[in-house]
Amino acid sequence: QVQLVESGGGLVQAGGSLRLSCAASGRTFSSYAMGWFRQDPGKEREFVAAISRSGGSTYYAGSVEGRFTISRDNAKNTVYLQMNSLKPEETAVYYCAASRPRGGLRTDSVYDYWGQGTQVTVSS
Repeated sequence: QVQLVESGGGLVQAGGSLRLSCAASGRTFSSYAMGWFRQDPGKEREFVAAISRSGGSTYYAGSVEGRFTISRDNAKNTVYLQMNSLKPEETAVYYCAASRPRGGLRTDSVYDYWGQGTQVTVSS
């Protein structure tokens, strides 16, 4: 069992930056690939970024490539999402998720555990 707790959301102006954190419980954090998704009310959950267990491989949605950076610190059981040049349309609840070793990290169905989410609001 893994429990995930996101933090770092808030209100930011367009063009600004935020850094999200996701702290995981348990001693098996490094056994899981991690992902970030977002969801705006009335819309489907959307893949944002993912990172392999070791952190050696990262994956991004095309819309955030070059602006967002996912990273992890296995010693701290934490995954991060640095978000730069934020846009109003990126206002959403951001969720982190953990996946046992398997492929398809861009798909939410492969993830086994989810956090409660953190709100990110980007004002224009």
